Amino acid sequence: MSKLSAFSEQPLPLFTGDETPVTAIPTGRLPSYIADHRQRLRERFLTGGAQAMPDYELLELVLFRAIPRCDVKPLARALLDQFGDFNRVITAPKDRLAEIKGIGNAVITELKVVEAAAHRMARAKVMQRHVISSWDAIVDYCHTVMTHRETEQFRVLYLDSKNTLIADEEQAKGTVDHVPVYPREVAKRALQLNATALILVHNHPSGDPTPSQSDIDMTEQIRVACDALGLTLHDHLIIGKSTELSFRAQGYL
Repeated sequence: MSKLSAFSEQPLPLFTGDETPVTAIPTGRLPSYIADHRQRLRERFLTGGAQAMPDYELLELVLFRAIPRCDVKPLARALLDQFGDFNRVITAPKDRLAEIKGIGNAVITELKVVEAAAHRMARAKVMQRHVISSWDAIVDYCHTVMTHRETEQFRVLYLDSKNTLIADEEQAKGTVDHVPVYPREVAKRALQLNATALILVHNHPSGDPTPSQSDIDMTEQIRVACDALGLTLHDHLIIGKSTELSFRAQGYL
C-alpha cells in the first residue's frame, strides 16, 4: 500500500468541512508530545533559521497555522511525496493540492500565502532598480515566479530610458509547451508605460531552456515591432528547472 493510499484511509472525525487531519486529537489541551514537538520546531527555526530544518519540518511549520489540532507530519510527508520538495509544494496548482487527502481551503491558503510572500520579496529586489546592476536578482526573480509552473507563462519586463525596471507584467498563459504571444500588444503596452526597452521572459515546464523554432520566430517578430517603434529588445530569457537561456548571450539577438 502506498503512503498516499494509507494516508487517505485515516478516519475523518474532529474537523468539519474539508480539513481532514492525519491523526485526530480529542478536544481540549493538545497532547504534550504534539505541543512539545511544535514548540521545539519553532525554537529551532528561530535559532537556526530554515537552514537548520529539512523540508518536511519547514512544511510542518506552515501547516501548524492551518491545522492547529493534529499531528501534521504525515501530511507534510504526503505533500513532499507527491510534489518532491518544499518549493514544488508551495507552488503546486490549487486543484492538484486539493487532491491530497487532508488538504482543504485553509491549508491551500497558507501555502499560497507563503508563495505570494516569496514572489513579492523577490520582486521588491528588482523593481525600480537598474537592470545591469541587478541582473542576477532579476534572473533569481524569474526563477522564483516561473521555474515550478506546470504550464508556460510569458512575461515582459519594461524598462525606462535609464534601464530601470518600471513594470513586470504577465502577458499570457499557455499549455505545457505553448503560450500565445501577440507582438503588437507587447509593443503597444510599452508605449502605454512610456517604456523605451524591454526584456521577454518565459518558462519551459519541461525544464530544458533550449528555444524552439516558434520561440525564435516569436522573438524576431517582437524585435521587428520594437524596432518600428524605436524600442529596444534587450533580451529574451527562457527559464528552465535549474538554469536559464539568454537569447542575447546565445546569439539569437
